[in-house]
Amino acid sequence: MPIDRASRGMIAAGMLLLMAGCTDERPSPFAPVDNFGEANRQTLAAQIIDPNPVYDSPMADSSGEHTAQAIGRYRTDKVKKPDRVQTSNTVTNSQ
Repeated sequence: MPIDRASRGMIAAGMLLLMAGCTDERPSPFAPVDNFGEANRQTLAAQIIDPNPVYDSPMADSSGEHTAQAIGRYRTDKVKKPDRVQTSNTVTNSQ
């Protein structure tokens, strides 16, 4: 039983209407999103240095000559040993 051209069109139209009920409310994974590029903007913002920073305490004085001497000692493997710093007062009771 051959199907004529008009019947094929009616069947196709009916199938399209039935398939329309299968649509999903979720957006397509290929649809553009409204926050596209947000990660790049946040990364860029994190890398920008504040041109007029405000500090709670004054900056420590530094000397370029002192820094150059420290770099020279580092390169020649003659680094000054730091002072021993005690960070806690732990008392042990050994009996």
